[in-house]
Amino acid sequence: MKVIAELEEALSLERFNRYLEWAEGDRARAVELYTLNAKISERLYLPLHTLEVALRNRIHAVMTEAHHENWFRDDIIILIEKQRDQIISANEAIEREKKPITAGRIVAALTFSFWTSMFGNDYENLWQTTLHKIGKRPDGKGFRRKEFSSPLTPIRVLRNRIAHHEPIITWDLPKHYNRMVQITEWLSKPAAEWCQIHCSFSDVYPKEGITLYKNG
Repeated sequence: MKVIAELEEALSLERFNRYLEWAEGDRARAVELYTLNAKISERLYLPLHTLEVALRNRIHAVMTEAHHENWFRDDIIILIEKQRDQIISANEAIEREKKPITAGRIVAALTFSFWTSMFGNDYENLWQTTLHKIGKRPDGKGFRRKEFSSPLTPIRVLRNRIAHHEPIITWDLPKHYNRMVQITEWLSKPAAEWCQIHCSFSDVYPKEGITLYKNG
């Protein structure tokens, strides 16, 4: 019990209390749940990483072909003020590193929220003219913008929760994992195949699901 008490202190009581509540006061079970949450978060890094990189690179490639490689600096294209601020922040970050500012470095420095914002209502016209080219269905049919925006919004929230070490075991994680792989496959089939080969999410996520409360 001393080890558990010391672990609670290290994790902070407020953070650990959520797991303790789910475990109905069983401290050993609370540690098990915390550990499971950490392991699953770790295993979701690869599909999140693959999706984010494939998404930004496909958008950049399509937009560069349709416009120019610095398309993200064009106020006629970028319609949301927050995105413009994110581009400024990306520039400043590269400058602090004393590296040349190139289109590739800006693209890599922009946040996931920047890229998911490209599927919002503001960009319906851009979707119709250009962005729809980022992905392909196996049957060759085109996509609707919401087929990207609807799953990407919760995936972005999930990504941020993992980045801030928040609990995610109450989420329907198999559903979101499958959506990550599916969207990645739309963008790049080789990237999706690589991800599935090397991702071990299914090895860690319990096949019977996660039971939090004993009587739940």
